[in-house]
Amino acid sequence: MSKWLNSAVFYEIYPQSFYDTNGDGIGDIEGIIRKLDYILSIGCNAIWLNPCFDSPFRDAGYDVRDYKKVAPRYGTNDDLKRLFAEAHKRGMRVLLDLVPGHTSEDHEWFHKSKEPKPNEHWNRYIWTDDWATWASGLKVIGGEADRNASYIVNFFKCQPALNYGFFRPDQSWQLPMDHPDCIATREAMKDVMRYWLDAGCDGFRVDMAASLVKFDDEQSSGTSAIWRNVRAMLDADYPEAVLISEWSDPATAIKAGFHADFLLHFNGSAYNSLVRDYKMDGGYNVTSDPDNSFFKKDGNGDICRFIDDYLRHYEATKNEGHISLITGNHDVPRLRLTLSPLEMSVAFAFLFTMPGVPFLYYGDEIGMRYLNLVSKEGGYNRTGARTPMQWGKGKNLGFSTAEADKLYLPVDPANDAPTVEDSEKDESSLLNTLRALLKLRHAEPDLQARANLEIVFAEKSRLPFVYRRGSMLLAVNPGVKAASAQVKGAPVPGGSAPLYAIGDCAFEPGSVRMEGQSFGIWRLGSG
Repeated sequence: MSKWLNSAVFYEIYPQSFYDTNGDGIGDIEGIIRKLDYILSIGCNAIWLNPCFDSPFRDAGYDVRDYKKVAPRYGTNDDLKRLFAEAHKRGMRVLLDLVPGHTSEDHEWFHKSKEPKPNEHWNRYIWTDDWATWASGLKVIGGEADRNASYIVNFFKCQPALNYGFFRPDQSWQLPMDHPDCIATREAMKDVMRYWLDAGCDGFRVDMAASLVKFDDEQSSGTSAIWRNVRAMLDADYPEAVLISEWSDPATAIKAGFHADFLLHFNGSAYNSLVRDYKMDGGYNVTSDPDNSFFKKDGNGDICRFIDDYLRHYEATKNEGHISLITGNHDVPRLRLTLSPLEMSVAFAFLFTMPGVPFLYYGDEIGMRYLNLVSKEGGYNRTGARTPMQWGKGKNLGFSTAEADKLYLPVDPANDAPTVEDSEKDESSLLNTLRALLKLRHAEPDLQARANLEIVFAEKSRLPFVYRRGSMLLAVNPGVKAASAQVKGAPVPGGSAPLYAIGDCAFEPGSVRMEGQSFGIWRLGSG
C-alpha cells in the first residue's frame, strides 16, 4: 500500500469553479497552481481534481472526448504537468478523475465503433446485434449510427458504455470478459493511466468504478477481476500510485484492488445519517420532514445508525485498505444547506479524526452555501453545489474578473456570503477551527488513516459518542443538551485539558462530560 496515504488529507477541486486567472469566467489549472499554498495552509496535502480532460461538457467533463488532452478551457497538458510539479515541490499529491466505464459520444473510438463495417474499435463499446434489439436492465440508444445496431449507455445518452464484457453472456451480441476486444478495452484504459502517471500524476479517483462488467454477479466478481489486474500493473510499475473508488462499498472495492473507497450517499450506506438525513424534492429543497442527521443539533442523536454500518466495512478492510469519509462532493448538496457553521465544525471534527483517508470539498471549509440553480452541463439539482469558490469581497467574490453574466455559474449573491478573506480574520471561523484540527491530525500518528479504532461508548439515541484511536480519546456531543459517559482510563498526568476542543468538555478518570455541541481530544495516560 502507498505509505503516503496514511497522512493524506484530500481537497476536492471542481476546476471550472475554483479560480479563474484569464478572465473568461471559468476556473483553470493556473488558478489551482496559484492557490496551492492556501490549500496546504488548511492542512490538505493532496488534491482530487475533478475531470479536466477534453470534453463536449454535456456532463461537466464526465463525458471524455480525449483522455490524453487537457480541455482547452482549463489550459494545456503542460499546465497540468506544471501543477503536478508545483504540488510535489510542496510535498503534495494530485489525483486525477478517471472515467473508465464510458466516454463521450464524440470520442474518436466511438466514431470508429459506429461505422457499418468492422474495425479495431467495433467492439470497444457495447452494441446489440441489430437496431431493434433491446437489453433488459440496460439503457439502449438507437437511431444514432450507420451501424445496424443500438448501443448501451452507462449514464446519460451522451455516454456510451465501454465494453469490458458480460459476466455470463447469453446473447450473441454479449461478449465474454476474456474476449480479445474486451481485454483491449482494459489495456487501453491502463495505457491512459500510464500516460498521466508518467507525466507526474499520483493516482486516480475512479468514477463509477463498479460499472465495468455488465450483468456482473452480486459480488462484482468480473469488475473486481479487472481492477485487480490494474492494481497489479500499478504495484509493479508505479508502486506509490493510488486508486480510490467511487463504489460506496469498501468491503468489495478494497478487495478488488483499490487502496481506498468512499462511503457515500448510495448503495445503502449509512453515511447520510450523519449529515444528510432529510427529505428533499426534485430541486434539492428540503421539505418539512424532520432532519434526523446525527450532527444536526436537534437531530435524534443516534450514532448507531452510522457506526453499525461503518464497522461492517471497517472490520472487512482494516488490514487491506482505507475508508474515505467526505464533507461533501460535486454530487450532493453542501453541508451548509442544513447545518450551521457550528454544527459543521463538530461534524468536521468527527469526519477528520476517524480512521481512513478524508476528503474536504472545496468551499466547505468556509461554509459555502448550496444555491438553487438551473442545470448546467448535466448538473441538474447538483449544480448548486458546484458554484465558484468565494475568495474575497471583490468582484465575483474574487473568483474571476469576468462580467457576472460570463461566469460558469453565479456566485452566492447574499450580503453575508462566506469568503476566505473574512474567514482568515476570524480566529473562531470554520476555516481556522479546521486548520487547528488538521494540524493536530498531522502531528499525531494515532489520528491518521491507519486502522486503530475502538468504540468506547455508543448507545442508541444516547450521547455522547466516545471512541479511541491509539493513545487518543475522542468524544463528540452534537446535541444541544449536556451529556456524559462512563469510560475507562484517565488523561495523562496534568493533561485533563483537551488537546483540541470545540465548546466545553472535560475528561476525568472514569468519565467524559460534554456540554452541548462540543468535541474533545485527550491523550490517555499509561496507567
